[in-house]
This record gives sequence, structure tokens and C-alpha cells, in this order.
Amino acid sequence: MIPHQPLFQSFFLGGFECSTHRNMSRRRLDMIAATRHDLLAREDYAQLAEHGIRAARDGVRWHLVETSPGRYDWSAVLPLLRAAEATRTQVIWDLCHYGWPDDLDVFSPAFVDRFARYAAAFARLHREETGRAPFVCPVNEISFLAFAGGDMARCSPHETGRGMELKRNLARAAIAGTRAVREAAPGARFAAVDPVINIVPREPAEAEEVARHNASQWQAWDMLAGREEPELGGSEDILDVIGVNYYWNNQWLHHAEPLSVFDSARFRPFRDLLADTARRYAPRDIFVAETSIEGAPRAPWLRYVAEETMAARQAGLPVHGVCLYPVISHMGWDEDRYCPNGLFELTPRHGRRDVHRPLAEELARLQASFRAQGVEGPLSAVG
Repeated sequence: MIPHQPLFQSFFLGGFECSTHRNMSRRRLDMIAATRHDLLAREDYAQLAEHGIRAARDGVRWHLVETSPGRYDWSAVLPLLRAAEATRTQVIWDLCHYGWPDDLDVFSPAFVDRFARYAAAFARLHREETGRAPFVCPVNEISFLAFAGGDMARCSPHETGRGMELKRNLARAAIAGTRAVREAAPGARFAAVDPVINIVPREPAEAEEVARHNASQWQAWDMLAGREEPELGGSEDILDVIGVNYYWNNQWLHHAEPLSVFDSARFRPFRDLLADTARRYAPRDIFVAETSIEGAPRAPWLRYVAEETMAARQAGLPVHGVCLYPVISHMGWDEDRYCPNGLFELTPRHGRRDVHRPLAEELARLQASFRAQGVEGPLSAVG
């Protein structure tokens, strides 16, 4: 195994669902408030630490911060930021997780300019509060948001046929935001987070179309790096850490059902998808930024993803961690269905979350196994 300098304070991270988009019925979501993480951040971070998790993904809710153009109200952010400091939790802060202020047109140049100013303002706040530059994800899942909101009208901005237009402007915003944060807080780190996928044609006639769809998974990262459409302003130094999202349904038969992990003829091992990413963006660091499944398979799914990630590390790939996302089960975006996909269940009892024991036990087993291999060891000094 090639040793890697730790990127995070623990190999496993906990991700707090922080979406703030408007759903299919145009209702504004606030998943941090819906899970009561806004009220229980200190307790939630402390409970993560009880399970050996000292790093997390969390969100800055732009629509609550910039209540009028250029005026920032940090009252929704400071309790989370201070809770992270009090518990010594390392956080990657999502600055735009699907949502933005209602007065902004996401397709406009003003969106880019406003985002950059807001990102810089957060960087200054973080430096003032902590004495350190932040670790941020400027725009979460550019590719998925462009598809879901720009082509399928499933979330903000509820458009069809405008996916590429949306992807370009989100990339412009992420590029401008990265530069603004670096100027405000030198030494900041950046995660560019998007899904990796594998689509398989049902018949030979679909092969060309499917190949285009598979290739599109790289577009947002390539735009940030200036490899595609360099007029957007991207450059290789913009692309820092690659965050790979991978769920149970990230491989599927074209226009059909998800592929089974047991379908060895068509299902690609996750380690191979990580290898594709590492080759394309070498020598950048990578981590699994989101993964989960609902219900009873939670523990075996984490085992599969974690063991594939370890296999990738043993092959020399710079993969630094796996984020349980979401770490708290929650209600669905577009209905009242409970989504049991977290290490912690939604309803707190006296300020503590109920724990999904099979997942907690599997997490502990994996941590012990990785520790024996020199991975999940003492906390690094990364802050």
C-alpha cells in the first residue's frame, strides 16, 4: 500500500443532509432544521465522536444568510460553526447545496457575482471564528443539480432542456467562489463533489447514447479544471479534492432498473470507478463524499463500499475517507415518507439520537480492521 497523508481527522465522516432547494411542489426545504440539527449540532457532533467519527460534511444555508443582496445574517451558521469548534470536529462546509436566495436567477451573471461575494464573506467569518481557513464545497453536485433541476424539473430551478446551461453557470459560480475564498482565506481547501455512475445499454443500438451519458459524469469536474469550455474560467488549480458520491443505484440499465452487485457481467466494482476517477484527475486526493442505502441493508452496504475503498487504497489510489451520508435518517424531499438511511435515527430523545445498531456495529468492525492496516489510527492534526 502507498501511504497517504491523512486529509481528515478520521477515515469515516458523517454527513448532515443540508439541502435547501424548492422541491417538486415548490416548497422550500431546510433539511438542517427538519432534522433539528440546527438545535442539536453540538450533541450531534459529540455523538459522532462517540462512534470514532471526527470529521463531517455540513451546510451553510445561503437563503438564510443573505436575506437581502449583500447583507449577511450569520445567526443560522454560528451555532453550527461554534459547535464544531467546541467538539473539535473537522467540517467541510457546503456553501450551495441545491438552494439559493429567492431573488436570484440561477442562470444569470448576478448569481455568479453574488455567490462569490457570499463565499468570501463566509471564509472571513470562518477565519475570524476559528483562526483557520475553511474547507468548503462551493457548489454541491453540479452535474446532478443540472440534470435534476435543469432537465427534469425535479427541484430548483424546475426547468427542462436547460441542463447544460445550468451546469455552465453553476461551474462559473464554483470557480468564482473558489477564487474569492482563496483571496479571503489563503490556505482554504475545496471539495468538488459529484456522483460517479455506470450506465449499461440494454441493446447494442443504445451503446453510443449510453457512452455519452457515462462521459457526462466528468463534465463538471472538467469545467472546473478548465479542460472543457475553458471560457468559463476554470483552471487546473481550481480543482482541489475530488468528492465521489456513490449510492446503491448509481449503476443502472439504460432506462431501466439499478444493476445488482451480483450481476458480475455488467456491474463494475466500486474500486474500478474510483480508479477511473483517480486516473483522470491524478494526483488529486479523493474521498467518498456520500454513500448510503435505506433499511436493513445499511450495514452490508457500508461494508461493501468501505472494503472497495480500502482495496483502492491498497492499489495505491489516494482515497482518504468514506462519508456516511446522510448520517441522520430524515423525511423525504417530496413526500412524508421516512427514509431510514442513517447511523442515527431522526427523533432525538433528551437531546440524543437513537442509533441504528447493526450499522454502528459494522462501522466499529471496519474501524478496527482499518486500524490494523494503519488507516483508522490516531487523529491527525488536520483541523
